[in-house]
Amino acid sequence: MILLRKFRVLILTVFLVACTLHIMIDLLPKLEKRAAGADSGCQCAQHPAGEAQGWGKPRADAGWPNQMHALRLLQDFSNEPNSNLTSRSLEKISANPAATTRDEAADPHGRTSPSSAAGGWKEHRALIGNGSGARAASAPTVSRLAALFEHPLFKVDLPPLTDDDTLFNVKNDIRFYPKTTGNPAWHNEDGNEEEEEFPPTTEVTAESYPNWLRFHIGINRYELYPRHSPVLEALLKDLVTQRISSVAMKSGGTQLKLIMTFQNYGQALFKPMKQTREQETPPDFFYFSDFERHNAEIAAFHLDRILDFRRVPPVAGRLVNMTSEIRDVTRDKKLWRTFFISPANNVCFYGECSYYCSTEHALCGKPDQIEGSLAAFLPDLNLAKRKTWRNPWRRSYHKRKKAEWEVDPDYCDEVKQTPPYDRGSRLLDVMDMTIFDFLMGNMDRHHYETFEKFGNDTFIIHLDNGRGFGKHSHDELSILVPLSQCCRVRKSTYLRLQLLAKEEHQLSSLMEESLLRDRLSPVLIQPHLRAMDRRLQLVLQVVAGCVEKEGYVNVVEEDLLGDTATHRGPGPR
Repeated sequence: MILLRKFRVLILTVFLVACTLHIMIDLLPKLEKRAAGADSGCQCAQHPAGEAQGWGKPRADAGWPNQMHALRLLQDFSNEPNSNLTSRSLEKISANPAATTRDEAADPHGRTSPSSAAGGWKEHRALIGNGSGARAASAPTVSRLAALFEHPLFKVDLPPLTDDDTLFNVKNDIRFYPKTTGNPAWHNEDGNEEEEEFPPTTEVTAESYPNWLRFHIGINRYELYPRHSPVLEALLKDLVTQRISSVAMKSGGTQLKLIMTFQNYGQALFKPMKQTREQETPPDFFYFSDFERHNAEIAAFHLDRILDFRRVPPVAGRLVNMTSEIRDVTRDKKLWRTFFISPANNVCFYGECSYYCSTEHALCGKPDQIEGSLAAFLPDLNLAKRKTWRNPWRRSYHKRKKAEWEVDPDYCDEVKQTPPYDRGSRLLDVMDMTIFDFLMGNMDRHHYETFEKFGNDTFIIHLDNGRGFGKHSHDELSILVPLSQCCRVRKSTYLRLQLLAKEEHQLSSLMEESLLRDRLSPVLIQPHLRAMDRRLQLVLQVVAGCVEKEGYVNVVEEDLLGDTATHRGPGPR
C-alpha cells in the first residue's frame, strides 16, 4: 500500500516536470523573436539596460546637471527675451553660439555683466544676422563709447547754475508725496488739506525721490540730463522693469500711442511696433503718411546722446504683455473694446486715433507679446510749462504745394531777421536739430518745444522722432536745406561731427555699441548704421562748402554757454 502511494507521487512529479519543459520549449521561439524585435524596431525612450536617459534621472557622468540644475537652466532660458523668438520682428535665427549677457539697466531678473568705468559698456552677444546683409559684429574688447566720452569735447563744464537756470528749485520746504490716485504732486510744508491727508512717515530727501522725479529735478537751461548721470541709467532700468499699473490712450495724433503709469507713479509714452526693422518706407509714401517706428524712437535717444545734445527724453525698448500689462490694467473702455483674438489666435487691439486705428491696422502680439518704445514723460505742464514753436523749415504737409523755403533760396535771410532767430543761439539750435534729423532721415519736424521758464535762451527739446530711420537706401537732402541756406553751425557741433567721422570714433560703431544695451537689441539693422556714416560725410561736405564760400569765422560760431550774444569762432587752428 505504501509502495503504491510513493509510485503515484513519483508519476505525478514526472508528469509536472514534463509539462513545464514542454511549455518552455513552446515559448522559447516566441521569446527569442520578441527580443529580436525589441532590438530592431522599438521606438521607446527606454535604454536597453532598463535605465531612463533623461533630465529626470541624474547621471554619474562628470558635469551632467542634476534635476534641480536642469530645471534652473530651463527656467533661465525661458526667461530670456530671445527664447520667445516669434515675438521679435527682425531676427531670423538659425544658430547663435554666443551667450547673451544683458545690461543691469535692462534685465528684470537681476543678472548683471561686467561694465567699463566710463561708458557703462556691457559685453553682449553678437548681432544676429539678417536677410538685409547685416554683418555679424561681436562685442568690442575696448569700449568706443567710453573712449568717446573721455574726449575733451565731451568734458566741457556748464556755467554755475542759478535758481533761474534750473527747472525746479528743490529746497528743504518742498516735499513730494505720491497721491493714491497715481498722479504726482508737489506739496509745500506751509500746510494745506492735501498735505494733512498724506503726511510723511519719514524724512524725505531729493535722493529718496523716484528716479523719474530726480530726472525732472535735474533739468536745467542747457540740458535734459548730465552726460554721466546715474539717475539716467536708473531711469532707463525703471522703464523696462517697473510694473505697469494703468494704461490709457494718448489723445491726438495720427497713430495710436499709450500712456503707461508705473507702480512708482512715473509715466512713459508707449509706441508699439508696427513694422519690422528691415522694412523700408515704400517709395510712394508721403512723409506724413509713414508709420511711426518704435525702434526709431530708441535709436534717436542714443544718437542724441552720442552727439552730446542730450535733448531727447530717455527712451528704452520693452517687450510688453498685451493681456496682463495693457488690457487687464486699462480703465479706458474705448481701448479695452478694441481687443480681439485674430484667426491665428494672437491677441490684437487697435485703439482710437485719426489715421491708423482700425481692424486693418491692428497691432497683434505673438501670441500676446509686443515690442514697443517707452519714452519717459517730461514734467507735467502744470508744473513746468513748455512753449511750442513752429519750425521755420516746416514742410507743407500737402501732396502738391511746396513750402516757402523750398522755392526761395534766400529764405534764411528772412528767418535771421525774425525773433527769436535774430539773436542768441536759437538759430544754431535749429541747425543742430537739422543735422540730427538728417542723420536719421526724419522729414517730420513740424514743431519743436522749449521750457517756458528759460525764455528764448535755452535748448530745443527733440521730441517725437518716430518717423526717422525709414529709408537706409536714400538720403533726403532737402532735410539739410536749413544748413545750406544759413551756412551757420555751432563750433562744438562741428568739432564733434569731425570727431565722429574718424575711424577710431566711427558714428555707426558707436551707435551699434550703444544700442546693444537696449532690451530690444538689435534696434537698427546694419544698412541704417552705415547710412549714418554716409550722411555724416554729406553734412561735413555742406559745411565745407559754406566755409569755402563765406569763410570759417562767418560759418562756425562759438557757443559760449551762459552768454546770450552770438559769437564768431576764431577760425581753424
